Amino acid sequence: MADRSVWLEAEGPLAILTLHRPPVNALDTTVLQELDAALDQVEAETSLRTVVITAAGSSAFAAGADVRMFARRAPEQVREVLALGQALFDRLETFPLPVMAAIHGPCLGGGMELAMSCDFRIAARSARFGQPEVRLGLIPGWGGTQRLTRIVGKTRALELLLTGDSLSAEDAWRIGLVTQVVADEELPQRSRELALRLAEGPVGAMAAVKRLVRQASEAGLTAGLAAEQQAFLEIFQTPDAAEGVRAFLERRRPQFSGR
Repeated sequence: MADRSVWLEAEGPLAILTLHRPPVNALDTTVLQELDAALDQVEAETSLRTVVITAAGSSAFAAGADVRMFARRAPEQVREVLALGQALFDRLETFPLPVMAAIHGPCLGGGMELAMSCDFRIAARSARFGQPEVRLGLIPGWGGTQRLTRIVGKTRALELLLTGDSLSAEDAWRIGLVTQVVADEELPQRSRELALRLAEGPVGAMAAVKRLVRQASEAGLTAGLAAEQQAFLEIFQTPDAAEGVRAFLERRRPQFSGR
C-alpha cells in the first residue's frame, strides 16, 4: 500500500479508507480516482457495512485540492477535474452504506468538500475547517457552495465562502458542520465506536433513510412524502424488517443480515 494515495483496510464490518499523500494530503486526480476505486471494492464486499475516511500522519486530514491541477490548464481540462471531484463526492453522499469522516488537523477547500459529502463528521480538537478558495480568486468547485449551504444555512455559508476564514472544531460543531468533537488521541476509537454501531443496523433501511433525507433538501414536501411511503413499503418486505419486528416482539436484540 505504500505506493498508493488511498489505503483500504477492512476491520471487521468497517471499511477504513486512509488518505496518504504527504505532507498534507492535498487532493489531486490520483487521489480522487483511488478513492473511487476503493468504493468499488467496498461495494463488492458484502461483509463491509460502514465506511470510515481518515488520514495518515498527524499534520492534516486534507488541506485542500492540489492547486497545481489548475495552473496553466485550458478550461476544458479544468472542467474534467471538476467533473471528477463532483461525481466522486456525489457518489459518497449517495453511497448505500453510512460514510463517516474522522478528521484531524486542517480540513480545507477540497478536503472540506470531501468531508461534507460524508454522512458524519467526527472532528478532533486539532481540526480546522474552511473554504479559502476566494483568497486565490477562485470558488469551491466540488460542491462546496451547495453542501455547505445545505448543512449550515445561507448566512453562515456566505460568511465562510466570502471571507475564506477557517473555523475551529468547536465552532464547526456549534454551527452543525460536524457531528461531535473529541480529543485527538480519542479520534480513532470514538469514530470506530460509532461506525461499529452503524454497522449493526439494517443496510437496506439505512440506505433508504439516506436517500430520503437527501431528497428532503432538494424536493418539495409532497414529493418527499410520496417517496418516503414507497420506500417504506419496499423496506417493509425485506428480511431485515421482518427480523427487526420479530426481535422487538421477542424482546431481544435484532440480528440484521445486511444487503
